[in-house]
Parts: sequence; C-alpha cells; structure tokens
Amino acid sequence: MTGVAASARERLLAELRAHALVIGEVVLTSGARAQYLVDAKRAILRPAGFLALAELVAGQARNWGATAVGGMTMGADPIACAALAGGADVKAFFVRQEVKQHGLARRIEGPLLGPGDRCMLVEDVVTTGGSTIRALEAIRAEGHRVCGVLAICDRLAGGAQAIERAARAPFLALTTIDEVYPQRPDREA
Repeated sequence: MTGVAASARERLLAELRAHALVIGEVVLTSGARAQYLVDAKRAILRPAGFLALAELVAGQARNWGATAVGGMTMGADPIACAALAGGADVKAFFVRQEVKQHGLARRIEGPLLGPGDRCMLVEDVVTTGGSTIRALEAIRAEGHRVCGVLAICDRLAGGAQAIERAARAPFLALTTIDEVYPQRPDREA
C-alpha cells in the first residue's frame, strides 16, 4: 500500500472508530446476535469517511482492472458511488434482493454490464459473507465475471474465506474488527 493509500486507510479507520462502532446487543444480517455492530454507513456517509473511501476503492478498482463496481444494495451503494467519486473509470451497479417487478424488471441496476466487464464486488461489513455471495450469484447468473471482492470491514467470522471460495477471486478488507474495536469482549487472544 502506497503512502497516500495508507494515509486514506488511516483516515477511514479513524472515521469508523469515531462514528460506526455501536456497542450493545444487536441482530446481524445473518440472524446471529452480537454485542457490537459496525454500521459503516455512519462513517462513510460523512465527508472525511467518504473521501478516504473514494480514494481506496478507486485505487483498488484500478489495481484489479475493474470496469464495474457494485454489490448488494444497500451495503454496496455508497461504496460503488465512492469509486466514481474517487475517479475510477468504472460503471457503478447495485444488485437487488429480487428482480424488480415493474419498469425494466432488472435485478442489476445501473448502466448495462457487457460481456467484457470485470466486476469488483463491494460490501460494507462482512460477517458470514452471505449477502456478498448472493450478489456474486446474481452477477454470475447474468454471465458477468468477478475480478475481486472489497469490503470496508471484515468481522473475522469466516465470511472472507467463504467469499473467496465462492468468488474464486481475491478478497480484500480495508479494515478488520481487530482494528476498529480492538478491546471487543469476544476477541481471541
């Protein structure tokens, strides 16, 4: 990671610590209960967090040769937009949970993806990897390739490994829960 990217990463991490960490019992997307939550949108939808994220996501899109960036709506939406704001020459897209029942009846929203597009999937926080894998399946069902998967934060609960197996592409987390919440009660020694 270059000095500029390292600086953006440190700014993003500071924003996550200051704004995204929620302490208290919550139910995660997977249905599991946890004593804390990383609500990344609380940090990345502020100017400092968004600017740091834009730099990092655009840089990774260039590194992987991505021509499209997106993933499951809502987690991926601000990240895909950050890639555009960071200057990446990509299409942004959002994957719906289900096919839209009106209008164009699309599951993947945004500019049309072509057969040559290299999709970089993005996610805000990865726990089990379930929503990212559902987005991956939707992308592949329409014949598109995935060049990598980028997450803002990995909760270190096995999701990264599940995503890598399913994607058969690299997985990169910009931060981990160990960095965002090092004193968490469930941290392994």
